[in-house]
Amino acid sequence: MAQEVDTIVDIPENRVKFFGGRGKMLLLSPAALEALIQQIPEQQLITTDLLRKKLTEQFQVQGTCPVTMRESLQALARDTSKHVAYWRVINANGKLIVNFPGGVESQARILAEEGISIDTQGKTPKVKELTRHLARFA
Repeated sequence: MAQEVDTIVDIPENRVKFFGGRGKMLLLSPAALEALIQQIPEQQLITTDLLRKKLTEQFQVQGTCPVTMRESLQALARDTSKHVAYWRVINANGKLIVNFPGGVESQARILAEEGISIDTQGKTPKVKELTRHLARFA
């Protein structure tokens, strides 16, 4: 279940190594994620790692919780009342996200409609020429 509001907490002891040290971590809400995804124009993408990095900078914390980010992303993808281009979010290695509505087939179709080429040769489809399509934030 996704967070209702953004919350900043101390990094738990068992996650200190993952975040590279002690400090604060962001437990993300769908609203904050939605605002960031809305900035990604058509024919551009962002990876889950880059999203977490951008949110970490935005909230001035040591890191953003990957679990709450995944939950927030899934909540946005499933919420048909919102018009959030969740399909423009991909895994760090360029692979499509299997848990989106309609699976990777649906994400691949929508991205292809936006002019992004997808490599379907591997087990999980991935974006061709990933770096060319990555969104740049000011």
